[in-house]
Amino acid sequence: MNAPVAPGLPALLQKSERQSQVVRALQAHLPAHALIWNEEDTTPYECDGLTAYRMRPLVVALPETEAQVAAVLRTCHALGVPVVARGAGTGLSGGAMPDAMGVTLSLAKFNKILKIDVAARTAVVQCGVRNLAISEAAAPFNLYYAPDPSSQIACTIGGNVAENSGGVHCLKYGLTLHNVLRVRGFTAEGEAVEFGGEALDCPGLDLLALVIGSEGMLAVTTEVTVKLVPKPQLARCIMASFDDVRKAGDAVAAVIAAGIIPAGLEMMDKPMTAAVEDFVKAGYDLNAAAILLCESDGTIEEVEEEIGRMTAVLRGCGATAIACSDNEDERLKFWSGRKNAFPASGRISPDYMCLDSTIPRKRLADILLAIQQMEIKYNLRCCNVFHAGDGNLHPLVLFDANDPDELHRCELFGADILETSVAMGGTVSGEHGVGVEKLNSMCVQFTAAENEQMFGVKRAFDPAGLLNPGKVIPTLQRCAEYGKQVVRGGKILPFADLPRF
Repeated sequence: MNAPVAPGLPALLQKSERQSQVVRALQAHLPAHALIWNEEDTTPYECDGLTAYRMRPLVVALPETEAQVAAVLRTCHALGVPVVARGAGTGLSGGAMPDAMGVTLSLAKFNKILKIDVAARTAVVQCGVRNLAISEAAAPFNLYYAPDPSSQIACTIGGNVAENSGGVHCLKYGLTLHNVLRVRGFTAEGEAVEFGGEALDCPGLDLLALVIGSEGMLAVTTEVTVKLVPKPQLARCIMASFDDVRKAGDAVAAVIAAGIIPAGLEMMDKPMTAAVEDFVKAGYDLNAAAILLCESDGTIEEVEEEIGRMTAVLRGCGATAIACSDNEDERLKFWSGRKNAFPASGRISPDYMCLDSTIPRKRLADILLAIQQMEIKYNLRCCNVFHAGDGNLHPLVLFDANDPDELHRCELFGADILETSVAMGGTVSGEHGVGVEKLNSMCVQFTAAENEQMFGVKRAFDPAGLLNPGKVIPTLQRCAEYGKQVVRGGKILPFADLPRF
């Protein structure tokens, strides 16, 4: 008599056999230290900065050369194995979460700055170079790389390309898209491909804007040429306090309406300022309902004139207090709180989910007031920080992942923020990407036909659908299920009732 088979055992055996097959195939192209598959070794790769969702990869490959990257992709394509590219793992939407039956392609070893061209004001860097490292290398030439995500000390340029990252100075200097000239990489089949170029124009179709922000679904980036900009002679920052969030939101719109484009224009609400002040002692006004950080940079004359104009606008909008940095140390102190908003939130809560959506600037106060009502509805706290100048929200919903009900309510809270943003004329993502986090909300923002058009672009680059599958674009079935279940009695249903991946 045959012994009974334990439930789930066939699937485990199938996974083990598949793992052995993939490992054997990749061993022909990678040295032993560049390939890991034991459970203990692959656990650190099970998630990115969105820690609420985790998946252990089948195999992790750590190539050291472009030839090895191409070989890994060719091998996986031949075997029909999914590939998920990974940089530093600082992403916040689950974009680098592994496929359980796939290979995680870590590009951490591609960390060299290949060239700095002072005359052209460009730098050629490998994808694993940290964002801040580019500016550090360019500093002796009085140049720097403008996009500065809050994670810039750790995040990589390849990840910035995948998500089209921004930062506190994106209002004046643009996102990754506006600061990259060329992206080199490989298709799912392992074919070398290049987007853009170092000239003012490139031959053929200009697909650079397509690949930047494509979240690793179209190609694997290995090398990037970025623009460098001269360091300004002077930078000064205004810290303005408001006793009402609507006054602060109106002030943001008024600054832009006055024809002023600040180097940075950020907003934090009272819970956020309390969290960061306790952490970094930046000198924030703890009585303010919201504070704005408004920075001007340029020549001494330009800065003085712009600071004066911004101060007048802020006072006219009802600012209760205004402070302006008198030196570089004070300017950096003002910004230290904003730059440490995420770790500061981690000190006051076991877990947090950092959301990312955009709204028209004129609706800043409306979304803040709506979020305050959502805190009551879902019985969870939320700290808010904004790239206010371009309407990019980063609400941090605080919760305890050890409590399944709190995680469930956090998911509902996040979906409510994203879909309210869409209702106010915004989008479900600004710079963190869609990943797995926002798949359901994509069903709200886009029609089935629009999602199918996006799938068409995906198929043009990756017909087999092996690069970062199951992310960013929701399937028709998923949206149909979400549409049927999203509202019952006026309440959004749990994400757990729907397939996530």
